[in-house]
Amino acid sequence: MYSGPMCNFCEAAKRLLDRNKLEYEVIDISSSDSLRDEMIQKSNGKRTIPQIFFDDHHVGGYVELREIEKTGKLEESLK
Repeated sequence: MYSGPMCNFCEAAKRLLDRNKLEYEVIDISSSDSLRDEMIQKSNGKRTIPQIFFDDHHVGGYVELREIEKTGKLEESLK
């Protein structure tokens, strides 16, 4: 998950992943312009955080992650 400081949606995404006992890596884009550029490229131009990936599959941001959870497809998305 690409994240940054003082990001409420990033914190909400972390809580959702924790609640579902899912491991994740946080990549703080505030520490490097190259990490921000990497995120933008991998997410097809999206500049907002968080940007969440399951391996190489781009999920989107918190809203999309929450929708996957609400529809009961979170576990399925990880396969």
